[in-house]
Amino acid sequence: MTTPPRADGSPPGGADVGRWFATAAPGVGARGLPRLPAWGPDPRGGYGLTSDDATIARGLELVRGRRTAVLTGAGMSTGSGLPDYRGAHAVPRSPMTFQEFVGSDLARRRYWARSTVGWTSVAAARPDTAHLTLAALAAHTPIEAVITQNVDGLHQEAGSEHVIDLHGRLDVVRCLTCGARVGRSGHHERLLVANPAFAAHLPELARDAAQAPDGDAEVDRTASFRYVPCALCGGTLKPDVVFFGESARREDVDAAMAAVDAAQTLLVLGSSLTVMSGLRFVRRAVSRGEDVVIVNDGPTRGDDLATVRVHGRLEDVLGAWTGELAG
Repeated sequence: MTTPPRADGSPPGGADVGRWFATAAPGVGARGLPRLPAWGPDPRGGYGLTSDDATIARGLELVRGRRTAVLTGAGMSTGSGLPDYRGAHAVPRSPMTFQEFVGSDLARRRYWARSTVGWTSVAAARPDTAHLTLAALAAHTPIEAVITQNVDGLHQEAGSEHVIDLHGRLDVVRCLTCGARVGRSGHHERLLVANPAFAAHLPELARDAAQAPDGDAEVDRTASFRYVPCALCGGTLKPDVVFFGESARREDVDAAMAAVDAAQTLLVLGSSLTVMSGLRFVRRAVSRGEDVVIVNDGPTRGDDLATVRVHGRLEDVLGAWTGELAG
């Protein structure tokens, strides 16, 4: 799902989360480390479509009263001001890989500089209508689990239960050496103390991050940014999220697969299914003879596998469903 850009053409909402994972030079990472191709809107188009009432109703019938596993992507949170990778107005960017983060001091400086700018927006984000209506849906149909590719914690805040954070949480920081985990808010304060000149300009940098079309200008001035080590062992700290090139925790994948296996329907919301971490659940459901309902604005890699494919904004479709169920 996507949110239209501002009148001045800049991305919607707050600072662009995806840009904080990016590096400056196109095609190659720091010290020659490989990078992923830039992501942006799907060149096939297909955004802004709206399914007819009959199709929306067919999707509801495969969810109504049936054991349902839910898989959500970045489109769930665009209404909360957190832009996505593949939406109609997404800014093309190359996600940072795990190998780049661990292999380059400069990459870590750039990541933490961007992330420090962006954390204020992430911390201020609140559940949008899509999060709230999904939580309300659970009162009318049994939800096995909400499997989310997002790292913002907004499903829990909206009241959804049995949430599996497949890619971790951005509000936690983990040491790559000793495994210690600390809260992001405290870590954020340590970064500001270590970078007083940067901290003094944080509001200005946050505005730039929200409006700059490429998101790189403010970061190019932060090669001297100091990231802080683990307070327990001096090791390297990393947000407790799954970077590209890194595997999700086995226990989270197993729990997600178990939820899909226990379901009669897999409901996909706001995910382009571009990466295998999401698409594998669709393939699993199909292989088990389960129904798959996909709701998204824009094409997905699972469209040809869906029992019912619903085009439209999540808040509109989910709102129509919960209204029908409540009636």
